Amino acid sequence: MFNRPGNRVNQQLALLSDRLSEENPALEGIVDPFRALDRVGYGAGLLDPEEDSYAFTISWWPMVAVLGTFSAGKSTFINDYIGKEVQRSGSQAVDDRFTVISYGSSEKVKELPGLALDGDPRFPFYRVSHEIERLSDGGGRTVDHFLAMKTVSAERLRGRILIDSPGFDADEQRATILQLTDHIIDLSDLVLVFFDARHPEPGAMRDTLEHLVNRVAARNDFTKLVFVLNMIDTTWREDNLEEVVSAWQRAVVRQGNATGRFYCVYNKGAAVEIGDDKVRARYEQKASRDREEIHAKIAEISSSRSYRIVGAMQAIAESMEMDARPALKGAMARWRRNVVRADVVLMALVIALVVWGAQALAGGFAPWLDGTMLEAVQDRPVVSVLAVVLLLVVLGGIHFLNRGWVARRVARSLPEESASGNWRAAFRKNTVFWRSIFRKSPAGLGRGSVRQLHALRDQVEGFVQRLNNQFMDEGAPASGTPAGGAAGGVAGAGAAEPSTESGSRETAGREEQRGQG
Repeated sequence: MFNRPGNRVNQQLALLSDRLSEENPALEGIVDPFRALDRVGYGAGLLDPEEDSYAFTISWWPMVAVLGTFSAGKSTFINDYIGKEVQRSGSQAVDDRFTVISYGSSEKVKELPGLALDGDPRFPFYRVSHEIERLSDGGGRTVDHFLAMKTVSAERLRGRILIDSPGFDADEQRATILQLTDHIIDLSDLVLVFFDARHPEPGAMRDTLEHLVNRVAARNDFTKLVFVLNMIDTTWREDNLEEVVSAWQRAVVRQGNATGRFYCVYNKGAAVEIGDDKVRARYEQKASRDREEIHAKIAEISSSRSYRIVGAMQAIAESMEMDARPALKGAMARWRRNVVRADVVLMALVIALVVWGAQALAGGFAPWLDGTMLEAVQDRPVVSVLAVVLLLVVLGGIHFLNRGWVARRVARSLPEESASGNWRAAFRKNTVFWRSIFRKSPAGLGRGSVRQLHALRDQVEGFVQRLNNQFMDEGAPASGTPAGGAAGGVAGAGAAEPSTESGSRETAGREEQRGQG
């Protein structure tokens, strides 16, 4: 009875299953194996049935994070990719929150508070509110100060999530913003990092480069970073796009990323007028080609995320058997050994004190040896029985005090968070007073549970084969394919920012209308 999820968890899993059926049919039915995995976790004490599910520990939708400085064109790129005006854009920073953009049934854009993300395990940032309060030093800022959610009916959002970030310019929220950025990079399948070609000196962006590049370069998944140099149309007068790109590449390489490739794009609807036909044609071709490559990268992540989810289920099952079970058995062995040692020492001390007190009352050991004490015990059976019961109660109390004290010490060495769940809580379940200290197998992780884990890992192979069939037949999910060759606005071409005073006046009006996010 304790191995079943509570009502709240059950409802969340049902909602997750329904949404997967609508947006990612390839994963339809995978929630049921997660439920079976949960039952093993509940039985072992690794999960709280009222709050937790292994399905809540992973991100179910492919995620594309769009990061960068203020006015680097992030929101404009997102609007163009989706095909709808979802994000506000302008030449100044217009949003200081992370916005999670997801598929919805309404043609109109619906905006929800950050609390919608904090309380829904289907989305990233589930239960992030406590961490935000910690990072903001109790300044009264809540999850709604840092997060928002928008939904809209758009095919390119079906089965994936986009995250638009605020800029990284210094402000009072900077520490929390950077911590959330690290969290987003961890969860995302693709990270687009936008830079503004109107600011061709990478040194001015050194702090941003350090955070977005240097930290990620040391990871084994740094290849998911894609660097985008936006608004390249502003370089057309000098016609020095190659030099600008090279400067940014060198800056990225200096921060530790050996790849350093930049995709060059701009928004034709807000571009400055390029007066040279040859330069315009070259810039348009370059921007169009790079934009299509970015769209293709976004399309590819749907299949990789599906495999990653299936792999996560297998990894959790393996962690429960290969990591949690041996760790708990080892912890139980230490607990058992230390309890026995403490019992022997303390019980021997108590018994010695009892013997000493008894012989002191009897006037020495002679009455014990000549049978006088035995006769006294037989003459007063009730008192003798009560004395024995009292001694057993004292010895039992010593044992259970030792159990609790040693258990607390051993539990502190076990993690509360791991791939397989809360090892500390699982260990404490094995130390409750009605369980013998001589049981070697952890509760809920006996041979029967191991067989269930093996069966679940076999199910994973079936899901992998289903994914293989779908993606080999279709090539990629239909919702992920970029429409046509040159969809709408991000591409185009462009070149250098005007260097003359008259050129600056010419472009000033246009730049006020540019859609930078």
